Amino acid sequence: MTDQPYQGGQPYQGGPYEGYEGYDPYQQQWPGYEQPHGQHPGYDPQLTQQWQGQTWETQNHAPTQMPAQVAEPSYPAPQGFDGQYQQQYPAAPHPQQAPAPAPAPAPAPTPGAAPDAAPGSGPDYGPATLAGNARITDAQRARLEGRSPVIEPGMQPALLTAVLGLLLAASAPVASYALVVPLIVLQGVTAAGWFRLNGMWPARQGIALAFLGGLAADAAVLAAGRDHAPAAILGPLGVWVLLALVLQLRSHASPDERMYGLMATVVSAALSVLATGYLGADAHAVSVGAAAVAVAVLARALPLPAPASVVVSLLAAAGAGIAVGGMTGLGAKGALLGAAAGVCALIGHRVASYDYPSRFVHFTAGVALPLSAAAPVVWVLGRALG
Repeated sequence: MTDQPYQGGQPYQGGPYEGYEGYDPYQQQWPGYEQPHGQHPGYDPQLTQQWQGQTWETQNHAPTQMPAQVAEPSYPAPQGFDGQYQQQYPAAPHPQQAPAPAPAPAPAPTPGAAPDAAPGSGPDYGPATLAGNARITDAQRARLEGRSPVIEPGMQPALLTAVLGLLLAASAPVASYALVVPLIVLQGVTAAGWFRLNGMWPARQGIALAFLGGLAADAAVLAAGRDHAPAAILGPLGVWVLLALVLQLRSHASPDERMYGLMATVVSAALSVLATGYLGADAHAVSVGAAAVAVAVLARALPLPAPASVVVSLLAAAGAGIAVGGMTGLGAKGALLGAAAGVCALIGHRVASYDYPSRFVHFTAGVALPLSAAAPVVWVLGRALG
C-alpha cells in the first residue's frame, strides 16, 4: 500500500469498502449465498480486491515484463460489481498492465537451406560435397573428384633413396659386412612400407616376420658365401612363406582378411629376402646397379612431363652405369646393367605411387621399393656380365 492521496478527491483511508458496510455484491449475484457468521466480504483476504499503485521510479527503471509464454490465470469478476465500484470511485487506479512483449525476430536462415523454400515443404539439406563421406578411401574420393589416385613420392623420398643407394654402392667393394649395414636398413623400410602401402597398419607381426626373413637370408649368405648365395636366399624364402601361412591360419579374422594378410606378408617377406641379392651379387655389379637406381630416381623426381621424365631417368641410369662401370672394370657393360636397374627402379617408384598413398608410404615404400626391386636384376646380370 502507498500513502499517496486518492486522486478522486478525498483521501483513501481504511479498508477498500469503508463506508459501504451494507453493500454485499455476492449476495446480489447469488441470492442463495449466505455469508458465514462473523465474516465480511471486505475482509476476506482471498476475495478482497486490493489496489496498489507503482512503488518505483518509472523514469529510471522499467517495469518487469511478463514472458509471452506464461499467461496469467484469469478469474471471472462478479457482474455489476466493477460498474458500481467505478461509480463510487470514478478515478480509482487500475493495476499496471505489462506491455505486450515485442514479437521474437525470425530465425536467420541456415547456409544450407534454400532461400525460397516454403515452410513445411521438407527437411533442408546442406550443399552437396564429396569430401564428407568418411567411408570411402582417399583413392576413391580422388576418382570421384576427377583427380588421379597416383601421387608420386617427390624429391625428398628420392633424395633418401639416392643416399641409401650410394651407401650400398660405396660399401659393396669394401666388404660384405660393410654392405650389411645399409642392407638391413633397406630391408626394414621395405617390410614396413609394403604393409602400409596395402592399407594394413598396424601389422606388427607381419612386418616383424618379413624383416626377420631378410635378416635370416643375410645370415645365410654371409655363412655360405657368395658362391652359394642362390641356395642361401631361396631356402629362407621358402621357410618364411610357410611361416606366413601358419601365422594367418592362427588368425581369428574373416577368410577374406586372412587371405589378404597372407598375400601381403608373403610379398613383404619376399621383397625383404630378395633384397639380399645385393649381398650375393658381385661387388662391382652392386656398385653400378645401386648408383644407377639413385640417379634414375632423382631424375624421375624432376618437374617434367611423365613421358619425358621416364626417358630422362633411363638415360641417366645408363649413363651412371657407364660412369661407374668404367671405374669398376665393367666398362660398357655397365650401361646395360645400369639401364636394367633403372627400369626396375621406375617400376618400384610407380608401385609406391599407386592408389593415393600417404606420406608414410612415400618415406618407406617410396624410398625402399626402387632399390629392392632392382636387387634380383643386379644379382642375375652381375653374375652373367661378370
